[in-house]
Amino acid sequence: MLKIGDLQLANWLIMAPMAGITNLPFRMMVKKMGAALVTTEMISAKGLVLRQERTLNYLKTCEEEKPLSVQLFGSDPAVLRDAAQIAIEEGAEMIDINAGCPVKKVVKTGAGAALLREPRNIEKILTAVRSVCTVPLTVKIRAGWRPESPDSVSVARLIEDCGVDAVTIHPRFASQGYSGIADWSLIGKVKDALGIPVIGNGDVLQPSDGFRIRKQTRCDAVMIGRGAIGNPWIFKHILLMEKGADPSPPTVEERKGLIMDHFEALSATVGKSKAARIMRGLLLWYTKGLPFSSNFRGQITSIKDMESLVSTMHAYFSSLEEIQS
Repeated sequence: MLKIGDLQLANWLIMAPMAGITNLPFRMMVKKMGAALVTTEMISAKGLVLRQERTLNYLKTCEEEKPLSVQLFGSDPAVLRDAAQIAIEEGAEMIDINAGCPVKKVVKTGAGAALLREPRNIEKILTAVRSVCTVPLTVKIRAGWRPESPDSVSVARLIEDCGVDAVTIHPRFASQGYSGIADWSLIGKVKDALGIPVIGNGDVLQPSDGFRIRKQTRCDAVMIGRGAIGNPWIFKHILLMEKGADPSPPTVEERKGLIMDHFEALSATVGKSKAARIMRGLLLWYTKGLPFSSNFRGQITSIKDMESLVSTMHAYFSSLEEIQS
């Protein structure tokens, strides 16, 4: 059990916010697999305040996925304050401020990881948001802007002083992007410095990694990102291992069934055309490491319609079932 602010979570596993990935169907899927908390894609605070339809759609939720954390990005304290209010009105049970995204189009606006270079603005943002935020408030940061200036501990202390309920740290520097290896020791340093819950994130790709990161850093919770793409079973397997079980990989039939459920949920949410584009990319992850997967991936790269994609997928999984029989 984990408590963040006044929100009690069922366990210590959290799904990371991921652009283009953590839409409602995906969140519902990992929730069923055991994730205690799911997070929206990174949402533009300015887009929410302007009531842009596409941005507001990111807030769509349902009772089955709750509790839901909404991650906001921006650099203007007043805009982020107002965006947080809108998100809460639309059902958010936690607000997360992004101070770690290294993507250029985000950073160039002064948002995301760029905030690590402006700690005074972080303070202004959190003071403004905290003044209206009636739900738990969290912040996600990186190790710092670049290795020459590791400032995760000082930034995390500032964040705690602003009344934030928990901090997530991805221990890569913004200048690294997603290259190199996450330095989990930095999570431990932040944990030692704070009194609020610390959530560890980065390179949790296998169930065993979830236990290793907790043991090495003593973090209160683990946030899983890329490790859950194509393998949402990672949450279920970690929880089973915690109970002493030795979970088996999903069977071909189980994998195919989950993919089809994902297809159908996406189609109902965004339409068949867009669902086909999204699933074409996700199938690369779902089939990674399976026999003849490289040939299958080559076949689907140019497919644009749902019917052809489903037909090709059925043919591929049928061949796998024949191999196993």
